[in-house]
Amino acid sequence: MDDLLADFLTETNEGLAALDAALVRLERHPGDQGTLAEVFRIVHTVKGTCGFLGLPRLESVAHAAENVLGRWRDGTLPVTQAGISLTLRALDAMRGIVAGLEATGAEPAGDDAALIAALDAAAAGEGPAPAPEAPPAPVPPPAAAAPPASPPPAASPPAPEPVAEGAAAAPQTIRVAVEVLEDLMTLVSELVLTRNQLLQTARQGTDAAFAAPLQRLSQITSELQEGVMKTRMQPIGNAWAKLPRLVRDLGVELGKRIELEMRGADTELDRQVLELIKDPLTHMVRNSADHGLERPEERRAAGKPETGRITLNAYHEGGHILLEIGDDGRGLDVARIRAKALAQGLATEAELASMPEREVMRFIFRPGFSTAAAVTAVSGRGVGMDVVKTNMERIGGTIEVRSRPGQGTTFVVKIPLTLAIVSALIVEAGGDRFAIPQIGVVELVRLGGADGPRVERIKDAPVMRLRERLLPLVGLAGLLRLEEAPAEQGFVVVSQVGAQTFGIIVDRVFDTEEIVVKPVAPILRDLTLFSGNTILGDGSVIMILDLNGIARSVGMAGEGAEEAGRGARLGGGAHSAQRSALLLFRAGDATPKAVPLGLVARIETVAREQIESAGGRPVVQYRGRLMPLVPADPGWSLAAAPAQQRVLVFGEDDRAMGLMVEEILDVIEERLAIDAAGARPGFLGSAVLGGRVTEVLDTAWWLREAGQDWFGQRRGGGQRVLVVEDSAFFRNLVVPALGAAGYAVTAVPTAQEALRLRDAGAEFDAIVSDIVMPEVDGLALARAVRQGGAWRDLPMIALSGRCGPEDVAQGREAGFSDYVAKFDRSALLESLQRCLAAPAAA
Repeated sequence: MDDLLADFLTETNEGLAALDAALVRLERHPGDQGTLAEVFRIVHTVKGTCGFLGLPRLESVAHAAENVLGRWRDGTLPVTQAGISLTLRALDAMRGIVAGLEATGAEPAGDDAALIAALDAAAAGEGPAPAPEAPPAPVPPPAAAAPPASPPPAASPPAPEPVAEGAAAAPQTIRVAVEVLEDLMTLVSELVLTRNQLLQTARQGTDAAFAAPLQRLSQITSELQEGVMKTRMQPIGNAWAKLPRLVRDLGVELGKRIELEMRGADTELDRQVLELIKDPLTHMVRNSADHGLERPEERRAAGKPETGRITLNAYHEGGHILLEIGDDGRGLDVARIRAKALAQGLATEAELASMPEREVMRFIFRPGFSTAAAVTAVSGRGVGMDVVKTNMERIGGTIEVRSRPGQGTTFVVKIPLTLAIVSALIVEAGGDRFAIPQIGVVELVRLGGADGPRVERIKDAPVMRLRERLLPLVGLAGLLRLEEAPAEQGFVVVSQVGAQTFGIIVDRVFDTEEIVVKPVAPILRDLTLFSGNTILGDGSVIMILDLNGIARSVGMAGEGAEEAGRGARLGGGAHSAQRSALLLFRAGDATPKAVPLGLVARIETVAREQIESAGGRPVVQYRGRLMPLVPADPGWSLAAAPAQQRVLVFGEDDRAMGLMVEEILDVIEERLAIDAAGARPGFLGSAVLGGRVTEVLDTAWWLREAGQDWFGQRRGGGQRVLVVEDSAFFRNLVVPALGAAGYAVTAVPTAQEALRLRDAGAEFDAIVSDIVMPEVDGLALARAVRQGGAWRDLPMIALSGRCGPEDVAQGREAGFSDYVAKFDRSALLESLQRCLAAPAAA
C-alpha cells in the first residue's frame, strides 16, 4: 500500500468517525448550518479524493450522499429523521468499503445500487425509499491510529469556509505512528530507571561533585517523562465518539426519546486505559437506554419529560479519573433483583432480607445475572455488567452503583490515570521487596509499642482494631509462602478495593518511588497476586502486587466477601443460631466471661486517679460527660484497683456505661449455645467457648445497674421469633436474651425488610417489634400484617420506651397482642409465653 493511499485511509477514518456525532447533532438541531457545512465538507472531500485515487465504488456512494446533503445545505429540502437514517446507512457502507480497502489494498466487491437509488430519491424530494439492510462483508478491523490533537486538514477541500475575523489559528499537528511513540515511551522508561539508579548511588556516596549535575539530570528526566506521557494522553471524548450514534440508534429501535449529555470530554487519560474502557462504556450506556429509561408514555404518566437523559461526566480526582454514567429513568428495581438472586440461589431469604439495598444492587455485576423479562437484541443475556466489573478490575479500577426509585441510576467508575509509570510504596516481607501501587494505599500503621495497635484474632483470622472498628488483616509473607516475622512487629498497609478495606502485614516499609510498570512474563500470568514487575534504583527486579488479586485470594473482594461479611455487620440482621463474635474477659474469679462483641462500643484503659465518686458510685469524665462505672467483680474497691483499669464501654447516642474488668482475654467467633440452668444475676447462663466453660453476660442487667434510663423501662422450646428493631444496639440485646430462653430468633432493622420476609414465605411463631422506627413505624407494620397474608394471626408484641395508656391503646388498636416496656427482659419473656399459648384473635 503506497503512502498516498495510507494517508487517505487515515484521514477518511477520522472523518467518518466525526460524521457519526455530527449527523446525530444535526438531527437534534436541523437548522445548525455550521454542523451541516462540516458534514458536507467531509463527504465532499472523501468523494473528491476517491476520483483522484480511482475508487469508483466509494466515490459513487459518497456522491449520492453528497447530493442529499447539498439539498439540505441549500435549504431546498428539510432535514428529517428518515433522511438522517438513510445518510447514516450510507456512512456505514462507506466505512465497510474503507475497511476492506485497508485490509486488501483494493475496494471489496459489492452492489450499492439499492442504497444509491434511495439516496437519489431522497435528493429528488421523493422521500427515502426503504433500502435493504445489507451489512458489509466482514473484514479485519482497521489498524489503530493515534488520533491527532485536532482535526486534520481536508485532503482536497472545496471552497474554503470563511474564517471569523480575529479567530485563533488552529494548532499545527503532525502524524506520528503509534509504534514510534511506544518506542519513545520505552526509552524514557529506561531513562527513569537509570536516573533512579544514579540517585541511589549518590545517596550512598560522599562525592558532592556529582550532586548538582544529578539534580539537574533528575529534573530534566522528570520533565521529559511528563512530556512523553502527554503524547500517550488522549481526551476521553475519543472513547465517547461513537456513543451519540449508538444512543440515537437505540432510541429509534426501542421507541424511546433519548438525549445524551457529555461533560468533561476533554479530560485526558492514558491511551492504554482509554482502549480498555470503551467496551464497558458501551455496555453501561446500552443498559441505561434499555433498562433505565422509560418509554415516553410511562414518563408522561410519572410526570417526567418525554425525552430521557443519559449523562456522561468525567473529571480528575487525585491520581484517578472519575467517570459517571447516569440516567433519569426508573431506577433499579431492588425487589426484582432480590427475587432473581433468590431464584438463582445467590442468597437465602433471610440474607436478602437483612441485606442493605446497596449490596442487593451489586448482584447485577454477577455473570449471567439479568432482570430483563426477555432477551432482546439490546440486552437480557446477563453478559454486560460483569464484563464492566471485570474490565475495570483489570486496570485497577472500581465501580459503584447508586440508584433511587423513579429518579434514575448512576454508575461511578474510578480508574487510574495511567498504567505506564505509577507511584508505588516499596515494602518488604519475608526478606523480599515488593511494590504496592499507591492509588490503593489508604494509610500506614505501625504495629506494637506501648500504645500502638496489636494484631488480634477472631478464630484463626488476624484482625486489628483501628479507630473503633475491626480491620481484617492478611500477612503478605504467609500469603506468598515466605518466611514470616512475628505478627506483633512490622507495619500494616491499609488498602482499599472497592468498598472493602483491609490491611496487609509487611515487615518493613522503605519509601515511595515512581516505577515503570513492566508486564509479567507469560509463565507468571496465572498468578493473580501480581500485576507486573519493575526495576528499582539499585538494579533489583521486584514484583508489583495486585491489590484486587490479594483481596480475591483471601475472600475480601468481590461478591463473596460481601456475603461473608453480612452476618457480622452491626447494621445487618442477626440470628441466634449463627456464629457470633464474642469478647472474652476475666473479672472477679477465674471463670472467663463473654459478651457479644457488637455490644461493646470501645475498650478503654482508665488511670486509677481518673476514677471519681458521685452519689457513692464510681464515675469517670468521658468525652465531656460523666460515665458511670460498674465493676464486674462484686469485691472491687478503688483502693485495690489497678493503676490502669480496663473498661468495656457500652454506648448508644449520648448514653454510655463502663463495665470494669480485670483482663481482656480474646476475641473469638463461635455459635452461642447458652445453658440458663444455675444462672446468677447479671448473666444469661453458661456456654462452652474456646474449650472452656464461660459465663455469658446479661448486658441489660448491668446497664440497669448503672442507674441510667436506658430502656425508658427459659420458655421458647425452639419457637421462631422475628424481632423488628432499627437500633443495632437493642437488636444485640434482644437476640442473645431470647436465644438463651430457647427461641430461634431472626432480627431485621426495618419494617420493610420484615414485610419482604413475609412476601418471600418466611414462617415465624411470633413478632416482636419496636414502635418508633424511621419510614414505616411499628404501628404501620402491625396494620399491614393484620390486613392479610400468612402472618395475619401471629402474636405481635410491641417493644417501646413509651408505655403510657395512650401508647398502649394505640398499639392494641393497630393490632398488637401485647405491649412491653423496652427493655424489660422478664416481662418480654412472660409476654411471649402468654401470647404463644393463646391465638392472637383471643
